[in-house]
Amino acid sequence: MNSPNLVILAGGVSSRMKKSIHEVAGSSVQHGAGHSAKSMIGLGEEKRPFLDYLLWNAERAGYRDVVLVVGEHDRSFRERYGNADRGNRFHALEISYAVQNIPPGRTKPLGTADALLQALLLRQDWRGQGCTVCNSDNLYSVTALRRTLETGNRCALMDYDRAGLGFAPARARQFAVLVKDASGILVDIVEKPSPEQVLRATGPDGRVGVSMNLWRFSYDVILPFLESAPVHSVRREKELPVAVGIMIRSHPGSMTAIPISEHVPDLTSVHDIGEVEGFLRNHYRGSLWQ
Repeated sequence: MNSPNLVILAGGVSSRMKKSIHEVAGSSVQHGAGHSAKSMIGLGEEKRPFLDYLLWNAERAGYRDVVLVVGEHDRSFRERYGNADRGNRFHALEISYAVQNIPPGRTKPLGTADALLQALLLRQDWRGQGCTVCNSDNLYSVTALRRTLETGNRCALMDYDRAGLGFAPARARQFAVLVKDASGILVDIVEKPSPEQVLRATGPDGRVGVSMNLWRFSYDVILPFLESAPVHSVRREKELPVAVGIMIRSHPGSMTAIPISEHVPDLTSVHDIGEVEGFLRNHYRGSLWQ
């Protein structure tokens, strides 16, 4: 059985969410968006934290050991979910916490590659195993999470059909495109792709695959690339897709793209809250937690 380990990256400072708040008149939800981590904003019928829905899906997909990567000053996650020693609201999950500190001289953490590194350094008992990695502000389906867990490949990512995501074209064009060979092996990840790069990534059937940051890694394969990940020259962060790009160039054939076509609710800015609320009303009921 594949290791039912999951890392959820929740330690960012939500800068895009906070930047968007002034553009929208204040409601209680929008007020919460300015004072909470994005994934802790109360949404849906019972105003549960957005992360509740992701953990609910993860539990049903078969995950059991979860690490939340959190910011150094944020206590809301521990207050909500407890820990492995004293239990939590998701009884099938053992939840632990890796803290991503802000280095001296910076105002925000060092990026997603550093976030995953902190989780793996915390869980050195996962050596020799695999783990799934995802964002806390995307709601991945039970199907997507289960397929990621059950892949027979040491390293993989979910390859989302851009046309099937349900986002406006201008937004969909912002997602990183995936370049694969004929057998579905990932050969490149292109952030902020140009039209020419999108064309290179387009399959014979016209399909454009994009990353929504749902990954499966071998602990031992990815670790050295997280440790040596460079700081991006513009964004000044150590980014997980960059570390993966270096990994697949160093180990060709090491990462498989798993095709899927479905919507992924994305809580990037205040403008997303209404759409996400509608999705949750249609797909989740309070009775799920009874």
